Amino acid sequence: MYDKAIRTLEFDKIKEQLLNYTSSAIGRERAAQLQPSGDLEEVAKWQEETDEAAKVFRLRGNIPLGGIFDIRPHAKRAQIGGMLSPQELMEIASTIRAGRVLSRFFEEMTEDGHELPFILEYINNLIPLHDLQQTISYAIGEHGEVLDSASENLRMLRNQLRTNEARVREKLESMIRSSNAQKMLSDAIITIRNDRFVIPVKQEYRSNYGGIIHDQSSSGQTLFIEPQVIVQLNNVLQETRVKEQQEIQRILIELSAVVGEHTHELLQNVKVLAHIDFLYAKARYAKAIKGSKPALNNEGRVKLYKARHPLIDEKEVVPNDIYLGEEFSTIVITGPNTGGKTVTLKTIGLCTLMAQAGLHIPALDGSETAVFQSVFADIGDEQSIEQSLSTFSSHMVNIVEILKNFESNSLVLFDELGAGTDPQEGAALAISILDEVYNRGARVIATTHYPELKAYGYDREGVINASVEFDVESLRPTYKLLIGVPGRSNAFEISKRLGLNDWVIEHARGHVGTDTNKVENMIASLEDSRRQAEKDREEAEDYLKQAEKLHKDLQQQIVEYYAQKDSMIEKAAEKAAELVDKAKEEAEQIISDLRRLRFEKNAEVKEHELIEAKRRLEESAPFIGRAKKQKPQLQKQAHAFTQGDEVKVISFDQKGHLIEKISDTEWQVQIGIMKMKVKESDLEYIKAAKQKETKPLTNIKGKDYHVSLELDLRGERFENALSRVEKYIDDALLAGYPRVSIIHGKGTGALRQGVQEYLKNHRSVKRIRFGEAGEGGTGVTVVEFK
Repeated sequence: MYDKAIRTLEFDKIKEQLLNYTSSAIGRERAAQLQPSGDLEEVAKWQEETDEAAKVFRLRGNIPLGGIFDIRPHAKRAQIGGMLSPQELMEIASTIRAGRVLSRFFEEMTEDGHELPFILEYINNLIPLHDLQQTISYAIGEHGEVLDSASENLRMLRNQLRTNEARVREKLESMIRSSNAQKMLSDAIITIRNDRFVIPVKQEYRSNYGGIIHDQSSSGQTLFIEPQVIVQLNNVLQETRVKEQQEIQRILIELSAVVGEHTHELLQNVKVLAHIDFLYAKARYAKAIKGSKPALNNEGRVKLYKARHPLIDEKEVVPNDIYLGEEFSTIVITGPNTGGKTVTLKTIGLCTLMAQAGLHIPALDGSETAVFQSVFADIGDEQSIEQSLSTFSSHMVNIVEILKNFESNSLVLFDELGAGTDPQEGAALAISILDEVYNRGARVIATTHYPELKAYGYDREGVINASVEFDVESLRPTYKLLIGVPGRSNAFEISKRLGLNDWVIEHARGHVGTDTNKVENMIASLEDSRRQAEKDREEAEDYLKQAEKLHKDLQQQIVEYYAQKDSMIEKAAEKAAELVDKAKEEAEQIISDLRRLRFEKNAEVKEHELIEAKRRLEESAPFIGRAKKQKPQLQKQAHAFTQGDEVKVISFDQKGHLIEKISDTEWQVQIGIMKMKVKESDLEYIKAAKQKETKPLTNIKGKDYHVSLELDLRGERFENALSRVEKYIDDALLAGYPRVSIIHGKGTGALRQGVQEYLKNHRSVKRIRFGEAGEGGTGVTVVEFK
């Protein structure tokens, strides 16, 4: 189903790249078996597994995959009674240990709160085999050697070997240290020949040592002799070595038998470890190609955002957006050679095969691809000299095979459809083939040179033209796919840029039909419009990014402002508390001093002493707030404040209006959009409120009628709130206010939206905006009147 497409689209090269990210031979073998699937559920599971592995790679980097070997041949040979070598037993123990380390790694991740259901399903199938690993490790070392601890008999035999070797060496060393040794020996060393200790003796002194000659030098001047005095010692040593090998063989046979009993478990562990290595290779490969997990569907819908050909260098490849399967099911790409049409075909074909094989695709997040039952591709010149087939014939053989086998849920890719024969017949044949595939419901992308196929995209619903952009200025293709814009001939423009005379070009234009010129002009206009639209879109995106950044910065500043405000209020409260505590202490001290004076002087307290105590008591009162500009008390008393008076709040140095008297000493004052309670002593009179003119037989409110500068709608029902807004706007207009504020709160936004919709349609409203950070933000709408 996919074999031909795999070869044509070079999916095998994707697998070769994937193999480089495996960590073991069994993982490499598993990756080499990678094939796409047409089952949506299976592909979805594969993608989830890859995504989980990518998550692990992102969180923890590399995972412990060292020490894994392909132990399947060892286990199978042990199962039929074969004896394993120490190296093979060591590989089995190492693989078991690697499985246990891997299990602990993923258990720790789950304990940290990371959910890995698919990977844990495989890890839970690993069988620990801890006893088998310990049994092997007790007998076999990390480098594949049989340890003394393998058995008591082996330990005893090796002790005997070491003792006998020491005796032989001691005897030979005494011989090479003798007075005649320097004359009779070629070199004063002990060496080994045929597993027996010997010394190098000069040819002429061979009879002085007797014994057995085991070897001679290349010149024949030196003989390697086992002296007669150590022959017996060497015999004993050799016998001990034979016993050692027999004991080692017995140990290996025994261990092999134990391994054979666990063959099934070992093979299962190998399968799991191979799959984990394979999953992690897919995750590492996805990172390397900057791949993403695509959404999947079985409806033939493809949406690839900034898709790249994975086999082209990232610095050179041009990303493209490719859409198929919603508004149109067929794309016809026209344009000149070397423009990138074939690369586009291979990009969508490879991305489809990669997704259906469980690999992440080289496209942006949010991309989507269909799971096709089959993928067919006729791409490239496959002319066969042996079969005497022309380019056209070679293509037709492939096309005939495709038309026999494709189904409605198939992706079909045609490169240079109808090429290699008479242009008129080739174009007609291309249209007929496209009709056949289109009518049977498959998704198809075709590239062609024929101008007749430009009209094909306009004449049929569900078919769209596309082209690959060509820059006439630089005479180079940009490799950018333009869906909806057919390719146009650039021969005249290119010829002009290269210096061909204008009269020759104009003469050539005269040979081109009027309809063709109209089509080419239309295509040129479409390209200009598309470039301008793309430029405008990029500018809009830049503005949007700037606005989002500014909005984010403002939000951060608001947060910092309120945090700083709260901190300052808290510090002020702490300072006030300290001042109050200090005042209390002073008061207590003053009272204590008065009592002491009364008792000490029998209540005969002089007047000046009381005055001094009173002064100290007054001075102990805390002073909070900024310095006030004190006015003569007589000026304050000269005017009785009334509602509506314009006043100045001394401590804030701000003007406002008196709204109402709260108590004998406090007024509610309107300062801008803020209402606050202020002590009468902190108020400075500016001027009286304007008196309302009373007009008989009317209740019309004029500019002198007092209307609040803000309307609070919080807690109101929607209908009541709009009624209050309408009345309030009329009152504010009559009062002559240039600007007012409506407090609607944030909440769900329904009240805010309703209020703003009403204000936008009001004939007297000039502009509305949300409040600034100090005005209530999005919970307040500020209204400016015309």
